[in-house]
Amino acid sequence: MTTENQGVPESNDSTEGRPDSTGSNPPAEAILAYPDEVVTSAHVRYLAVPGLDGEIALITIDNGLDHTRPTTFGPAGLANLASAMDEIEVRSPAVAAIAVTGKPFIFAVGADLSGIGLIDTRDKALQIGRMGHEVFGRFKDSTIPTFAFINGAAMGGGVELALHCHYRTLSTGAAAVALPECFLGIVPGWGGTQLLPNLIGADRAVTVILDNALNQNRMLNAGQAAKLGIADVSFEPADFLESSIEWAASILNGLTSVVRRDIDRGEGWTAALDRGRALVDAKFHGAAPAPYRALQLLEQARGGVEAETFLPGTAAEDEALADLLMSDELRAGLYAFDLVQKRANRPFGVPDKKLARPVTKVGIVGAGLMAGQLALLFTRRLEVPVVLTDLNQDRLDRGVGYVHAEIDALLGKGRMSTDKANRLKSLVSGSLTKDAFADADFVLEAVFEDLAVKKRVFAEVEAVVGPDCILATNTSSLSITDMAVELHHPERVVGFHFFNPVAILPLLEIVRGAKTDNATLATAFAVGKSLKKSCVLVQDAPAFVVNRLLTRFLGEVTTAVDRGTPIEIADRALEPLGLPMSPFILLQLVGPAVALHTSETLHAAFPDRFGISDNLRKLVGAGKAGVYVWDESGQHVDPEVAAIFAAADAPMTADEVRGAALEAMAQEIALMLDEGVVAHAQDIDLCLLLGAGWPFHLGGITPYLDRDGISQKVTGQRFLPMGLASAPADARYVRRAPPHGNAIAEW
Repeated sequence: MTTENQGVPESNDSTEGRPDSTGSNPPAEAILAYPDEVVTSAHVRYLAVPGLDGEIALITIDNGLDHTRPTTFGPAGLANLASAMDEIEVRSPAVAAIAVTGKPFIFAVGADLSGIGLIDTRDKALQIGRMGHEVFGRFKDSTIPTFAFINGAAMGGGVELALHCHYRTLSTGAAAVALPECFLGIVPGWGGTQLLPNLIGADRAVTVILDNALNQNRMLNAGQAAKLGIADVSFEPADFLESSIEWAASILNGLTSVVRRDIDRGEGWTAALDRGRALVDAKFHGAAPAPYRALQLLEQARGGVEAETFLPGTAAEDEALADLLMSDELRAGLYAFDLVQKRANRPFGVPDKKLARPVTKVGIVGAGLMAGQLALLFTRRLEVPVVLTDLNQDRLDRGVGYVHAEIDALLGKGRMSTDKANRLKSLVSGSLTKDAFADADFVLEAVFEDLAVKKRVFAEVEAVVGPDCILATNTSSLSITDMAVELHHPERVVGFHFFNPVAILPLLEIVRGAKTDNATLATAFAVGKSLKKSCVLVQDAPAFVVNRLLTRFLGEVTTAVDRGTPIEIADRALEPLGLPMSPFILLQLVGPAVALHTSETLHAAFPDRFGISDNLRKLVGAGKAGVYVWDESGQHVDPEVAAIFAAADAPMTADEVRGAALEAMAQEIALMLDEGVVAHAQDIDLCLLLGAGWPFHLGGITPYLDRDGISQKVTGQRFLPMGLASAPADARYVRRAPPHGNAIAEW
């Protein structure tokens, strides 16, 4: 047996070069071919299995590329799968079973998203849904038993293909199993909403289709997927295909049977949908259409998967998919997905990576909570010595102890070996003097947000480090240029702004000061990549990108309260956007003192646009953590906060608050682009997606401002071309290059 056949019995026949389609395929007009489709082939082998009367037809779906380019289904790929079924169904004598598997490490990850931008009519969108149902439906309706051998990652349409099969095996090495469609702004539209709840139950289906997808596209590992009942049996990767074929033969010979769980179609189903609706409402407040359509489809699936109920259900999926494919929210979601998957991995304006210097030791100034989080991140990702410094021994001990405790926690959860945990802990140390930085290549300060303090710290560090050591600052709002101005080597100072919590939020704003050189910048980006952060190049400007925009945004809401708008009304005014949290919950998370400091920094730079709320000053002076308190009955405005807040007699409606906040954002973004704070509007959106948890269905902020006409109202023009992050339309106009030449991409 050859390695190519992965230990499977030799096939009796092999089909090469068969036509891609036959007359029984979907009509030609439904094959919506596009030139950039990476076409998935469907190769058939006929396997003679000892003890089995008849062959197993094994279809391998493969796009001809390695595992870094997963297999997807475009129109031509679906036609190839249909053609494989045509061939199998006319084989004589008839095969005993039909099985489908994938290339190494990958089963299939769903529809080919690259072609969605070319779907310019609802009829074409409808045909895409119908074509997928027609091809996959042949596995469900086949009179020959069908098996899915899920050998690797399976997402979206890949999971749906498997669900159409009568039986499923799963490799324990499968990296991910998911239905991520609602995350992108569509629904599982090739049978997923109908088949999954009828296989594993409505509550589990709500977890997979809604809860996981809407929580940063959370994936199931193989064990979790098996426990949910998505697969009938699991096998180890080493002999997965051979074991799957033997198991299939035992099913066919009647030696093995599969018992599926009973499905509660009554109160349990209702409770599951109620739970799903509650979590969608809490996250989006009605702003994102896709999860609500998914809930409707899950309700329709209650009747089961017999033809009389299944076919209307799949027709409803077709209609939902057609509507959503032509929606602005889906196009915005795909735009956001593209930013996160592509632009974040190839940041704009980065110097040649060959200029980056090696980093073999890291120093961190400070030993507080933020410094501890940073030390943990550097230790885990770079695996080089990390030394913290502080003037207080107790604080230093707590900082080092925090890192050690977090590593021990990871060890306790089985996420690293004892040897690795011990090695990582040995890399972390503390010092009361900065002499410990003498041989460091990269020193990051994380001390109090005060310019004089940071300048003094850098002067002390520069006195002991080598000439090539990078000096980085985690400042959230202060000038990198001012911080470096008195140093002998200001060219090696760079902004390195993380977002809290450091372990979760992926954005890293890398800030170039007036004197920062290319070697420093290249090193900063190389380190950021090693830390597994998504880096965006930002020019030195007050509060950079995320904090500047959120402060302007929050400032309009606090101004409304200062004018006499009730806190609850002002705070709920932005609910139609479906933001991850309301403005005053965000204030509570950031901390009023930090928000006040950022407001003061921005007020000093732009007094005409950034005010300082007297009520925010009072909140900080009173030592309050925020405006809300919680008890058994829920969330309430803190009575003590209500007592100290002063308000004028000019309240605003929720619509007025929302309009003021969004118009302020449009103005600020236009100014930031004209100032060259970032190169393109896409960088603004990427920062809000990754640093502020902005919803994917909005695509960031600029698509929403364009879609609602706010960009044109405030600036006279759009931020993005028509058809980019919005439903197809003719290109019209786009913000052109400002005087300094930092153009955003033109259409």
